Amino acid sequence: MGEPSFSGQVGRTVADSTPWWPEQVGGGARRPNVVTVILDDTGWSDLGCFGSEIATPVIDRLAGNGLRYNNFHVTPLCSPTRASLLTGRNHHSVGMRFLADTDTGFPNSRGRVDPEIPLLPTRLRSAGYGSYLAGKWHLAPLHEITPAGPFDNWPLARGFDRFYGFLDGCTDQYAPELYEDNHAVAPPRTEGYHLSEDLADRAIGFVGDHLAFRPGDPFYLQLAFGATHAPFQAPREYIDPYVEVFAKGWDRTRQDRLARQIASGLVPDGTELAPRNPGVPAWDALSAERRTLYTHLQAAYAGFLEHTDAQLGRVVAALERWGVLDDTVIAVMSDNGASREGGPDGAVDVNGPYSGIPQTIDQQLARLDRLGGPDGPAHYPEGWAMAGNTPFRRYKQFVDLGGVRSPLVVHWPNGISRAGEVRDQFVDVIDLAPTVLDLAGTGAEPGMDGRSIEPTFQDGPAPRDTQYFEMFGHRAIWHSGWKAVTEHATGADYERDEWRLYDTTSDFSEHRDLAAHHPERLRLLKDLWEQEATANSVFPLDDRPLKELLGLRGPQGLPGRRRIVLRPGQGHVPLASAVTGSDRSMRVTARLNRVTGTEQGVLLASGSSYGGYVLYLQHGRAVFEHLLLDQRSTCSSTPVPDGPCEVGFQLERRDDRSAHVDLLIGDEIVAKTEIPITSAHLSCFGLDVGRDPVSQVSRSYEGEFAFPGHALVDVTIDFLEELPLDELADAIHGTE
Repeated sequence: MGEPSFSGQVGRTVADSTPWWPEQVGGGARRPNVVTVILDDTGWSDLGCFGSEIATPVIDRLAGNGLRYNNFHVTPLCSPTRASLLTGRNHHSVGMRFLADTDTGFPNSRGRVDPEIPLLPTRLRSAGYGSYLAGKWHLAPLHEITPAGPFDNWPLARGFDRFYGFLDGCTDQYAPELYEDNHAVAPPRTEGYHLSEDLADRAIGFVGDHLAFRPGDPFYLQLAFGATHAPFQAPREYIDPYVEVFAKGWDRTRQDRLARQIASGLVPDGTELAPRNPGVPAWDALSAERRTLYTHLQAAYAGFLEHTDAQLGRVVAALERWGVLDDTVIAVMSDNGASREGGPDGAVDVNGPYSGIPQTIDQQLARLDRLGGPDGPAHYPEGWAMAGNTPFRRYKQFVDLGGVRSPLVVHWPNGISRAGEVRDQFVDVIDLAPTVLDLAGTGAEPGMDGRSIEPTFQDGPAPRDTQYFEMFGHRAIWHSGWKAVTEHATGADYERDEWRLYDTTSDFSEHRDLAAHHPERLRLLKDLWEQEATANSVFPLDDRPLKELLGLRGPQGLPGRRRIVLRPGQGHVPLASAVTGSDRSMRVTARLNRVTGTEQGVLLASGSSYGGYVLYLQHGRAVFEHLLLDQRSTCSSTPVPDGPCEVGFQLERRDDRSAHVDLLIGDEIVAKTEIPITSAHLSCFGLDVGRDPVSQVSRSYEGEFAFPGHALVDVTIDFLEELPLDELADAIHGTE
């Protein structure tokens, strides 16, 4: 918004002039502060107050003093949900059909939110609110996540006053790729560092500064934890107690959770469990070894969630200590249903499923001592994701309830008089931005699809009677209590998809398919889906695999370049750049000018302590190391000459994903090694020149082991082949 026109009078001197000041923004009645807490890949039943065995006492207290919504919906993926949350519009209509960065050439899938559509923090800032984001963004195209931007789709350009967090779909909790405002930063060097704790610290800091320096203005805080998206990482004291809890397995867990949901009044009496998801075996049919592994992986997830709840508790305690809790609306939600992306077996190291490299049960059991730590970034098997979505079917990425039904807790002592109740009105994520603007006194933005849910705080009517869903060709429509839904197989004829029909007023879990009993109603709902899809830019339907979509315009940004030159002091090259793996044949050349002959340190490092590669000088010799899934390849050179010289390596990747590496001084091969398997996703951390800054790839040095800047001219990476789009697609699918 521009400065309003001057309404005073300007004469020749101040004596014959009339001063004027614009009215202060946001004057008038006190408006509540707002905190939206977004959990990642957290299942509908995973919170204690939604039936879980997992301890979430902070969220449970917020629910007990506020409201639980049992009929709240999101999209089946994180980027679209976040786009709808911040725009109040359906995700296709703002250009975020599914993941950030995938521009298919059609208006519904530009990989970013339409720049002409203002986001919630922009509207709130113009109304006098301070706006702050701590945590995950994932609304910027991946090729724009570089030290030089462009920054048009970063949080500050889209309305937030301050930002601290990460820009990609997920990150390592102990070695995160962090950004503050518009630049990369290293995580604090504190003992036992954890991202969730850091995000809580920053959220408290943002609000504390706001209250100190803008005491008359309300604030909007979005606290978007990386939890509980894989990798599952938390202190072992949070994980270990859950091993015994979940030894009962996922089938019994589903039954127990549904019983608690019914007993607490969250779901109607008589609600039935949806059938076990296809491909998930009965727990009792598993071998003892599999039950042991799977139980520990679920324990890692549970500990991760409880640890996150504790960090939220520190934020809530600060609001209470500062006397603003009662006049702060806190909404806690998940961005989609629990994720099956750990596959049938899960992983003690997510590099297995993320890289398409299966690990045997015995290999995984041997690493349980690392579970949840810096070298044990875990994911659970899909059977536990099924349990997380109790009592519903399917998972994240599907438009069945397991993908789109999210827990929602709303806490506002000054605005909710009937605390502790359950609300069953149909609510969608598009309704949250209009609600916040309603509470802020500005009214909804013209063109918003959502409607304020403030009337439901007093058990008023639902904001809508119709909502459509679509993801990867899966389609659904809800209208006045009836829902039609279909799953779609890639490449299949859309017209031959089989639709199911549910009466959601009497069938809470969508268990009983009534399509055969009400064919006319089903036809009307399918027609209504077509109308809603047309109105919201859903067409064209697109079920093409990500590999094909990535290849439409060729790799953008760094992946499309065959040569990259990096210099000392260069900004961090993030994992999102898609150039930090070992999945392409390449030649790396470091130009040195060693003056004393004693200079040593890291020349180039990619990855972290559980996966990556590094080139460094130590004791006068060049060393190359590659690490993936506990397989370390190393070679060391003859002495490196003093003065100007070139040191590097050439990696030749084979069709079976193994590789041969020649260590080079100039053009001379001075050592060789074999890499058993390469990957586009060596870890969740990217690449740095001249140092190994956060989580060291090699055990041969401590700390970042920086190479003296005066002795390193530059490092050139020459890629010798095109980017393998299929592996890049697998890595993006796995992590996002």
